[in-house]
Amino acid sequence: MSDRWIEETFHADWRVSLRASKVLHEVKTEHQHLVIFDNPTWGKVLMLDGVTQLTTKDEHVYHEMMAHVPLMALDKPRNVLVVGGGDGGVMREVLKHSCVERAVLVEIDREVIDTALEYYPEIPGGAFDDPRSQVIITDGLKYMAETDQRFDCIIVDSSEPIGPSAVLHTKEFFTDCRRALLKGGILVTQNGLAQLFPDHLAGTTRVFASLFKRAAPYICHQPCYFGGLFALNLATDDKMLLSNDAKTLAKRARKRGVDGLKYWTPSVHIGSFALPAWLESVVEAAIEAGRAGDDRGYAAPPAPKPAKPKTGPAVAKTSAKARKAAPAKAKK
Repeated sequence: MSDRWIEETFHADWRVSLRASKVLHEVKTEHQHLVIFDNPTWGKVLMLDGVTQLTTKDEHVYHEMMAHVPLMALDKPRNVLVVGGGDGGVMREVLKHSCVERAVLVEIDREVIDTALEYYPEIPGGAFDDPRSQVIITDGLKYMAETDQRFDCIIVDSSEPIGPSAVLHTKEFFTDCRRALLKGGILVTQNGLAQLFPDHLAGTTRVFASLFKRAAPYICHQPCYFGGLFALNLATDDKMLLSNDAKTLAKRARKRGVDGLKYWTPSVHIGSFALPAWLESVVEAAIEAGRAGDDRGYAAPPAPKPAKPKTGPAVAKTSAKARKAAPAKAKK
């Protein structure tokens, strides 16, 4: 049997396909299409609704930068909330901080957690068994609107703004996040490929600037997210949190027992906020607009319509009876 090529369908004008030497799991859950497969270069790959979410080759980049940048900026974070991130990678990194007393994961799709534990348990590690962790299966938007809990740090580990994750990129959601933060707390979310989709970063930055005293996008290099620099975004009311020097950050890492990382370092932490000129101009304009009252969030464009199947003599027709008897094909 020849290998299957699985295509990313998120991008309207270009495509990336990954070779699946073996499809390990594929299912249409209540919320999304999920597929896990082996790739000779990337290791195990998770795709949701046609978008690569992680690979075992480079997942450490995203998870370390999502967790350690906000947590190292805080003097002693004790209560942390992760919205999304059912693969457990961010929770794994959060729980490396000995000062964290409670880490809550809110995930809409139990299937994401179960498949992580079955097919790539090295990503969550022991995060879900840690006595400090709590898993809540519910809609993140609903949880944030109703919770009376307060957190030092909220990390929104969402997928792209399509499907069930679209609501996690709205002003309504971020407003509820702000309410759930303790004084001087930090909110972090992901903003996708900065150069290809600057409107995504600009929209979130406008909202952050309208809600918080400081909006501070930062970047990392995530190889499996094809298309250049990957953007994350940080918001806080404590303007001094990002003034820590490398010595202070290194001391915090040692004191908390955070070691053995593959990407985050104190220098990388500080340098991640240094943006290229073109991106800096996008961010500055968005901050100015947000402070002036323009709090428009990002609305993803509609997904492209699938191409119509070819017809004509070159395409063999199959009778209704034969179609009924044929085995069902896996959804792409």
